[in-house]
Amino acid sequence: MTQRVLVTGAAGFIGSHVCEAFLRRGAEVVGLDNFDPFYDRRFKETNLESIETTSSNSTGSFQFIHGDFCDAQTVQRACQHADSIIHLGAKAGVRPSIEDPVGYVQANLVGTACLLQQAQAAGVKRIVVASSSSVYGNTPATPFSEDARATEPISPYAATKRSTELLGHAHWHLTRQPIAMLRFFTVYGPRQRPDLAIRLFMERIANGQPIRLFGDGSSSRDYTFIDDIVAGVMGAHDCIDQFGFRIWNLGSDQPIALHDLVETIASTVGKKPVIERAPLQPGDVERTWADLTRSKSELSYNPSTSLGDGVAAQWVWHQSVQ
Repeated sequence: MTQRVLVTGAAGFIGSHVCEAFLRRGAEVVGLDNFDPFYDRRFKETNLESIETTSSNSTGSFQFIHGDFCDAQTVQRACQHADSIIHLGAKAGVRPSIEDPVGYVQANLVGTACLLQQAQAAGVKRIVVASSSSVYGNTPATPFSEDARATEPISPYAATKRSTELLGHAHWHLTRQPIAMLRFFTVYGPRQRPDLAIRLFMERIANGQPIRLFGDGSSSRDYTFIDDIVAGVMGAHDCIDQFGFRIWNLGSDQPIALHDLVETIASTVGKKPVIERAPLQPGDVERTWADLTRSKSELSYNPSTSLGDGVAAQWVWHQSVQ
């Protein structure tokens, strides 16, 4: 039977890759995106072109709806024939959420509530929702396990993602619609958002422009290549009905210090970075590090892309779109 999948945030970085993965399976994919002005919509339009190309070369089909998942009528139409929902749409970014907490609550929490309500009405069989490693805050215990309480977020963005997880649990308890919550750890690779560190550093180093580093360079992140994230999304989609409600980390289990990241990018680009130092920013966590015990056991999740290989792949893509 042909899978029918609704992907929110379809024109974004992760969403466009997930759409293509389902198309390669032969699924009927409906993509929903509102072209949030957080960054230039031309990037998203290019992503949609890539999805259309993949669709034309696969047995799957793609339909795009320009709309907002906060709007009940739009979501009702998008959910009409969906078997599954992959909810990747959100207001992203820690620092911008400090300036616009109301907007982040509206999109990430109220919008998700709207989507879940319409999913129940439409009889959707399974739902996968993007959460974030930011929910762990500055918890001192590493690596971060899904069993951690995660009750001390340090940014509005993180708070909305943790609240979304709790909302998902309540929804599952009341409806028994299977829901997976995926805590993504710093995703990078081709099509990465232009505001994120690896793409930003890559472009500025290549152009001989200074890069700004916040703190002393010792903060670390669990950088995860997009192909590994997509594999985790697909695995969660395929098995969430066995669990009902479940939270899974999707990371690399290989935290990298900021100064090592810069060194890797500079080596890949082939230029020496010009570095400007700045104080740590409010809302930024000190470290992230995914405990993958549960994901490996239950999803057969096995991230295999090293930082060096992943940055090299992103650099090849970056040059192709300049």
